[in-house]
Amino acid sequence: MAFPTSGRAFNAGVLTISDKGSRGLRKDESGDLLEGILNENGFSVILRKIVPDRIESIADVLIAWADNDRPQLIVTTGGTGLSPTDVTPQAMRQVIEFEVPGMAEAMRAESLKKTPHAMISRALVGVRKATLIINLPGSPSGAEDNLRVVLPALSHALSKLCGDTADCATVGSKSH
Repeated sequence: MAFPTSGRAFNAGVLTISDKGSRGLRKDESGDLLEGILNENGFSVILRKIVPDRIESIADVLIAWADNDRPQLIVTTGGTGLSPTDVTPQAMRQVIEFEVPGMAEAMRAESLKKTPHAMISRALVGVRKATLIINLPGSPSGAEDNLRVVLPALSHALSKLCGDTADCATVGSKSH
């Protein structure tokens, strides 16, 4: 089911972080799934890439996309756990200007209903320029579940990042 976009189409990028995927040794199931969900929900996926689990590789793409291509949304998949190669949060901290902790907290809270392993997620949500960047797990089911948690809030969040000055108190009210 598509979420309301207030008549506005948003552009998105999907960045998969995977050593094996970047070498062509693993199919990008999570990236494919996320692209499909975003398309079904009114987004236009204009950017797609697979990079290895390296801080500089991840940061370089996030910076280039947010600064030059300027999608309203970037979702990453992979590298959010505790393995030595899980470095997506470290790259994010180098890139974002500020965090949006409520979204990451909501993803973890919902995931905890399915698995206690959700509490070791280090996924972040943050903003660079006017681009919202969301870290999602690498597994297809985890990536899908977490994206679906935040989908209902994306239209409002992205509209605000794009300069919507409507009073937040009236959003969702019958008069708005």
